[in-house]
Amino acid sequence: MASDTLRNDRFLRALRREPTDTTPVWLMRQAGRYLPEYRATRARAGSFLALAKTPELACEVTLQPLARFELDAAILFSDILTVPDAMGLGLYFADGEGPKFERPVGGADDIARLHVPDPETELRYVMDAVRLIRRELDGRVPLIGFAGSPWTLACYMIEGEGSRDFARAKALAWNEPALMHRLLDTVAQAVARYLAAQAAAGAQALMVFDTWGGLLGPAQFREFSLRYHAEVAAALRADPAARTVPLILFAKGANGHLEALADTGCAALGLDWTITLGEARARVGARVALQGNVDPALLLARPEAIRAEVEAAIADFGAHPGHVFNLGHGITPGVEPEHVRTLVDAVHEAGRRIRGTRG
Repeated sequence: MASDTLRNDRFLRALRREPTDTTPVWLMRQAGRYLPEYRATRARAGSFLALAKTPELACEVTLQPLARFELDAAILFSDILTVPDAMGLGLYFADGEGPKFERPVGGADDIARLHVPDPETELRYVMDAVRLIRRELDGRVPLIGFAGSPWTLACYMIEGEGSRDFARAKALAWNEPALMHRLLDTVAQAVARYLAAQAAAGAQALMVFDTWGGLLGPAQFREFSLRYHAEVAAALRADPAARTVPLILFAKGANGHLEALADTGCAALGLDWTITLGEARARVGARVALQGNVDPALLLARPEAIRAEVEAAIADFGAHPGHVFNLGHGITPGVEPEHVRTLVDAVHEAGRRIRGTRG
């Protein structure tokens, strides 16, 4: 039985823009290849997909960084492409090439065949992992569930693999906007249902990753990305299991749309490192919390540089409530774990200094 009592709730308090004793911190890809224990579990699993689709192993790697670092939240170990995989596209990972789909979306007939997966059957392994992680955390820190944004998932579904520009997806949006909206509507329904099921299974915060929203021009972003962020947020607010669970939206490279993203009904916005926390806060005010946002490459720098950048970022946000420290994207594989420890400890130390609290 998962504990309903949190021993460390500063992450959730920050998302509600309530005072905290220090700045909470978690890191995108905090469970990953930079950790030797992750690499060992991944080798034992035999493949990335086997690791992600085995709840016991997904739980194991989710908890690994918490054994090393004083993090304020855990994030479910999974992949954003589980949803299109469950829609029948056939996800696989080619060695050294990243994710690919056996059956990418090519046109109207492919889109018509798509369905909204049932999370408790077609994505049961994710729900089982959420339940197991909540039980194993036993109230230590909150658990974050997540999904890819409709636009980002559509990019992979159309391209069939990763891309630098996802030109096929952008071309479909220009050439056949009604067809693209048909695809995005189905994916948005799937994302909302998937996130609501994670909340019902025990996720205490939810996050949407719009990794490729920044590829779109301003008008296209509003039509093909922002619109579906708002639809997902509205669907979650209407769901009994998810309506009180805070939602974080992270649209990488979309800093021109912060105000509009803040108006979707989310609790927080994730920020990449191309905008300062101070500027972002000045633009959105106290409408939402902010999460971010130093360059992940900082973890390759010397410890003194890491501490200085952390101090500067926290000072830039100020002593206001509503800041969750994070990177502007995920930890890269070549990072030394001790550099992560330096960053996490520096966040808590700087957060206490700016608030005048003691550890």
